[in-house]
Amino acid sequence: MKFILTAGGTGGHIYPALSVLEEIKKDKNNEYLYIGTKNRMENDLIPSMGIPYEGLEIYGLSKNVFKNIKNIKCIMNSYKKCLKIIDEFKPDAVIAFGGYVTLPVCLAAKKRKVKIFIHEQNMLPGKSNIYLSKKADAVFISFKDGKRKLKNKNIIYTGNPVSQRAKECKKYNKTDLGFDKNKKLIIIVMGSLGSTSVNDKLLDFLRTYEKDDTEILFITGKGSYTELNNNLVVPKSTKIVPFFDNLPSLMKSADLIISRAGASTIAEIMATKTPSILIPSPYVANNHQYYNALDLVNQKISILLEEKDLNKNSLVDAIDEIFSENTSKEIKKNLNEITVLDSSTIILDEVKKIIKGKNEKKKVKKEI
Repeated sequence: MKFILTAGGTGGHIYPALSVLEEIKKDKNNEYLYIGTKNRMENDLIPSMGIPYEGLEIYGLSKNVFKNIKNIKCIMNSYKKCLKIIDEFKPDAVIAFGGYVTLPVCLAAKKRKVKIFIHEQNMLPGKSNIYLSKKADAVFISFKDGKRKLKNKNIIYTGNPVSQRAKECKKYNKTDLGFDKNKKLIIIVMGSLGSTSVNDKLLDFLRTYEKDDTEILFITGKGSYTELNNNLVVPKSTKIVPFFDNLPSLMKSADLIISRAGASTIAEIMATKTPSILIPSPYVANNHQYYNALDLVNQKISILLEEKDLNKNSLVDAIDEIFSENTSKEIKKNLNEITVLDSSTIILDEVKKIIKGKNEKKKVKKEI
């Protein structure tokens, strides 16, 4: 079978696509192509992994009328390019994971009568997925209650493909980083680039938080590391690094993660069974991280701390609550009761099932 995968802009869209691609690769007869933008992170990341890649010059719509005139022209040009790509590659299916780049890809696929599938990572879908859900043959969702605003009769709960990758990864031994195996480990991370607004609020906490039975790994993000590492004096129990590759493997050795509430992070928390304090970004579309975090709070596996309420005292209180005997016991029990789905496998099986149904209908028509 031939597959086009499309996703762009952020790791929250791109990494689920890559997780499904890993599943596609298991069958050596499958062929695949990734379509993204020419100016976002996928443009460098995907080709560097040896994955066939087509880049589109496309930008999101803004409030600037003059910019939008150019953007609409780019969308039309991208649509024409996608028609050509589809005519040449002849895919059996297009699987889209979000971002405005998916719009011309899916519309072109629809025009050429290629099956379209969408995966929505967040509780609240983005504009592209809301619109494209009307045209998709199936919509896959990460949250059981994530159906709101999606206009499709065939909505399937699959979980987030990132969770399958996290579940299957090997546990990283925290002692390899110099941490004590007998002490609790807290990981603090605000995404691959970090968050200046949150980092600023964390400084007082990091300078003063020191407990005999607890150690901290502060992952600053690449954009903030140099400044923070040079200017921040912390207790010996705290280590500062810019980035950690394959974070889920380390989460399996951790007792708590303090992080944003992006869809991939949520999936990794559930897959690795890690207690969490979530600080949703208030700067994302539809405030969707807040609703992602709220779902975990409702399952009693996390504490939500809004950025506006974040300070040294509120964070210490949240940590103390997480580590208190009753709360810790309840959270661990609830985490262990969560069934982590083999999301990538489920998605690919559903795609194949629908494609097979289409091909069988064609066969019946020919016989008639």
